[in-house]
Amino acid sequence: MTGHKDYFNHLSKRSRLGLFYRINLLYPKLVKYLDGRVLDIGCGLGDFIEFRPQTVGIDINPLLVEFCKKKNLDAYQMEYDKIPFEDNTFDSILLDNVLEHINNPNMLLIEIYRSLMSKGKLLIGVPGKEGYKRDSDHKKFYDKNFLINLVQGFGYKYKT
Repeated sequence: MTGHKDYFNHLSKRSRLGLFYRINLLYPKLVKYLDGRVLDIGCGLGDFIEFRPQTVGIDINPLLVEFCKKKNLDAYQMEYDKIPFEDNTFDSILLDNVLEHINNPNMLLIEIYRSLMSKGKLLIGVPGKEGYKRDSDHKKFYDKNFLINLVQGFGYKYKT
C-alpha cells in the first residue's frame, strides 16, 4: 500500500464477519490480560477503544485518528517510534497486528517500555503465516520464538 489514504480505505473495507470475530471472540479474550489504563498502539478504526473503557488509542495514520475522534474515541496521532505520553503512563499496552508492518521495531519497543508502568503488561498479537501473506503492507513475519526472543532482549518478561 502506498499511503495513509490507501490503508484507511483498506481497513474500512473489513468484513462484517471480521468485525464480529473481533468484538465477540478476540476482544473478550484480550481484555482478560489487560489491566487499568490501556494504550492501543495502531488503533486503526478504534474498535478496541470502543470495546474497552479506559483505553486510549494512537496511530500513525492521521485519517484513522480523525475517524476515531469523530466517533468521540480517545485517539491521538503518533510519529513513527514516538509514543506521545509521559513515562510510566499505562498499566497495559496492546500491540495487535502492528509489528508485522514495521521493518525495525526496536525503537518502538523501547518507547513502549518507557510508557509502561513498572509492573505493566505488553500484549502483542501478530498474524500467522497465512494472515501475513494476505496483506501487501506486511513487512516482517514473526514466529512465536523469534517474537519472544525479540521482546526479552528489551527487558520484557514472557508469560504464557
